[in-house]
Amino acid sequence: MDDSFDVLIVGGAIMGAMTAYFLTRDPGFHGRVAVIERDPSFAHSSTTLSAASLRQQFSIPENIRMSLFGLEFLRGAKERFGPDADLAWHEGGYLILASAAGLPVLEANHRMQKAEGADIDLLAPDALAATFPWLNVAGLAAGAYGRSGEGWFDAHALLSCTRAAAKAQGAQFVTGDVTAIAREGGRITGVTLADGRRVGCGVLVNAAGPRAGRVAAMAGLALPVEGRKRCVFVLHCRTPLPRLPLLVDPTGFYIRPEGAYQICGAPPPEDNDPDAGEDFEVDWSVFEEGIWPALAHRIPAMEELKVVRAWAGHYEMNLLDHNAVIGPHPEVGNLYFINGFSGHGLQQAPAAGRAIAEWIVHGRSVSLDLDVFGYERIAAGRPHAELNII
Repeated sequence: MDDSFDVLIVGGAIMGAMTAYFLTRDPGFHGRVAVIERDPSFAHSSTTLSAASLRQQFSIPENIRMSLFGLEFLRGAKERFGPDADLAWHEGGYLILASAAGLPVLEANHRMQKAEGADIDLLAPDALAATFPWLNVAGLAAGAYGRSGEGWFDAHALLSCTRAAAKAQGAQFVTGDVTAIAREGGRITGVTLADGRRVGCGVLVNAAGPRAGRVAAMAGLALPVEGRKRCVFVLHCRTPLPRLPLLVDPTGFYIRPEGAYQICGAPPPEDNDPDAGEDFEVDWSVFEEGIWPALAHRIPAMEELKVVRAWAGHYEMNLLDHNAVIGPHPEVGNLYFINGFSGHGLQQAPAAGRAIAEWIVHGRSVSLDLDVFGYERIAAGRPHAELNII
């Protein structure tokens, strides 16, 4: 071996960085940590190409609890990273709209969110129209609006601060592309990089984002995580839209402010959502044929707008249930997963990274019970579905 580490993390974007950050600040950990990243520019990273938003409007309690810790983490960034840390956190709220058909699910989710301490109001159409005068409420039965604790932030700044802190605490960051994983029975012993280097490990963490399924396969294990392309369009609407939150329409599109502009996107049809591979080309038809007509109906001022630019990034989609896979493999006990967040990973990275660090040091996730996200459900083909995927 060219080198060996107590913990080796494959993937250096937000999941890998958070794991290294929490691991190296745990008083019970005294080992060596290395984070391997194939592209330290993060040009195609799901982290840096994200819409970088945070919400508590999920359908299961554990996702809410993880995002509530994400909120605490963002609000306390200066205490964690120093007075110069600026994550540009803006609590603009989410507004998830529902038609009559979607109302029972919205109401059930709202009850559960309130029980978990989320500051979410359920607004009838007349209240929606009064609060957001630019909104066309035709066809709407209600909207769930985050009064506080929901919003958006600077993903690049969060990643930079986290990596810098982990490095200052002793983590090493290595540029390399993992091409093989050495496994001896129920243990991972190391990895091989594309340049021929071999790196040994006591523990391996799969934090490889959309490539996580391929990384797991190198160890002879199945993980149903693949990349799914999502396009983000930057718009300029000349008509002011006061208090525009991150709005999610029943048709599927979302839109939120971004400085003087707005950004929006929408998922493709489920039957036309292939593995993204290395495809980062913007599909302009997503906006022109899908988003714009629905957007102009819901916000009439958007009938006249300018498309400023666009980009494409990848969700690390868990094909089983659109939920994270967090924790150790039940048979290969020194391999940990932090994968498959299906579009809500950036906001949940602090809780997920903390959980993996606790698993490694203490043998369980101490701060939050995240057993529902364990690999066992993957092996059994037993989905634990998240309904609010945006």
